[in-house]
Amino acid sequence: MTSRDGAPPATAEKTLAEIVNEVTAKATLLVHEEIELAKAEMQVKVGRLAKGAALGAAAGVFMVFVLIYLLHALSWFFYDVFNFNQVWLGYAITTGILLVLGVIVGLLALRLVRRGTPPTPELAIEEARRTRETLEEARH
Repeated sequence: MTSRDGAPPATAEKTLAEIVNEVTAKATLLVHEEIELAKAEMQVKVGRLAKGAALGAAAGVFMVFVLIYLLHALSWFFYDVFNFNQVWLGYAITTGILLVLGVIVGLLALRLVRRGTPPTPELAIEEARRTRETLEEARH
């Protein structure tokens, strides 16, 4: 494709090296843009997670206050039901119930901790042992 005067036309095809350079530049630009998009997306998600964590913490604080008032009401309930002449007896019953629940949960926790210690991946160790034995048998 030459023009009438023998010079190549202005729309001559690019050389292979130019095409490769252009594709490489565009691929690099695309990768950089994808990275920036991922960063922006992660910033939005981290912001949402932080807000969610803060609201969850606030909800936890409110639930602690609810528990305090519930236990307070339970103590007054015992005072009324048993017609005690002293309010502290209702609180003593509530404290005793909490103590019993704490001991039960503590013993269950102790049992689970003892079952889990030492923290070794027993199944993974057994599988590694089997793999080693299989490889040693294959060598012989």
